[in-house]
Formats: sequence, C-alpha cells, structure tokens
Amino acid sequence: MRGKTLIITGASLGIGRALALELAGQGVNLVLNARHQSPLAEAAAQCKSLGIKVARVAGDAATAGVAEAVVARALKMGAFHGFIHAAGVLHPGPFLWELPPDHFQEVLASHVVAAYRLVRVAVPPLLRQGEGLAVFFGSHAAVSNLPGIGAYNIAKAAEEHLARQLAQEAPEIVSFVFRPGVTETRMQEQAREAEGGAADILHAHFRAYLESGSLDTPEQAARRLLGFLLHDPRRYHGRIVE
Repeated sequence: MRGKTLIITGASLGIGRALALELAGQGVNLVLNARHQSPLAEAAAQCKSLGIKVARVAGDAATAGVAEAVVARALKMGAFHGFIHAAGVLHPGPFLWELPPDHFQEVLASHVVAAYRLVRVAVPPLLRQGEGLAVFFGSHAAVSNLPGIGAYNIAKAAEEHLARQLAQEAPEIVSFVFRPGVTETRMQEQAREAEGGAADILHAHFRAYLESGSLDTPEQAARRLLGFLLHDPRRYHGRIVE
C-alpha cells in the first residue's frame, strides 16, 4: 500500500488516530478527518513526521460538503485507494425514550449517514479505476441490545448492513466491516461515566472491562486492522472481521 492515498475519518483520537500512525509508518499517504480541529492537527503533524503526504479536513463527514472536500483532497493527492470510516458518536446512558432527538440523530449521522456520504462521493472514482478499499468500523453492538446505548446498537447494525450492500453492488472495491473488540477509547470512558435511566447497567458492564484488565489499547486494535489490510484484504470482502 506504500504510496497510495487513504481517507481516515475519526482520525483525531482513539483507534482512528492509532491507525493513521500505523498506516503512515507503512508509507501510506493520508487525508485525515475529524470534527475537532486541534487534535486533528496534532494527529496530522505526527503522521507527516513519518515522511508521508498528509492533508486534513475538519468537520462532520455526515455533511455533504465535508465528505466532498475529503475525497477531493484525496484525489488531488493522487493514487486514491479508498477510505476507512472510524468516526462515531455514542451518547450513552438514557433509555431510548429518554434520549433527546438531536442525540439520536447525531449517533445515526456519525455512523450511517457519514458512511453513505463517503460511499456516494468516493465510490465513483474508485469504480472508474477498477479497484479500491472501503472499511467500516462495526461492533458486536450491531447484534446485541444493551440498554443505554440503543441508538449506537441501531446505528452499527445499519452501518454493517451498508457495508455488505456496497460489497454486493461494487465488487471491484474491497469492502468489509472491522469489529475492533473492547478497546480503551473515549466511548469506553463515556459509558463508564454515563448518566440516564440505564446508567447503572452501563457502569457495571463497562467498568468490568477496565477492572478485569481486558481492554485492548487503540494501538493493538489498529495493528490488527493493519494486518488485514496488508495481507490479501480481498479475502474479507463482504465479511464482518472480528
């Protein structure tokens, strides 16, 4: 993958940032996206120090303008190879009927609408060149119903379905879902400190991961995905990789 260009959303923190650094170390040029400017700039500087070309686009990839800008920067950089959608919002704690409508919409937008926006803009140029990569972050939450993260459960189920749909419609592009497993990220912290009707359930569930020492680091999760990307990713096409 050396010399190719990939887009990474959610690149300012957690697994997205760790993955950006791992790919930079492999000589992959990057267009990084996240909603917050300052940590995104820090991540971009770290990647650039490894000798690759880096561009950054701050903003919500669920908005058409941001998704278009991200892909435009990647095409301008050259050797555009695809995207990895690692961004997402959780808003843990409330039961579904307690969750404010704007929070529900924000969770779905970050996982599903952003994925659709990337597909809409990135897939046509990838199809024209006859190859590419589209990786979506999934979760066991897509097939579970833990109280207090209902919007996230719903969003991940939809995002995983979107990935499989793309695999069917655009077989030239390697499309798969990566489930990183339980990893120490900001979402884990938010769930451990959640407020709302289901807070006690989430506290017990997520604090147990921390207390048992079973959480992976973002770097461990990123290296697992890197292994899939470097060793015949085509074999994962249309699949959920855990």
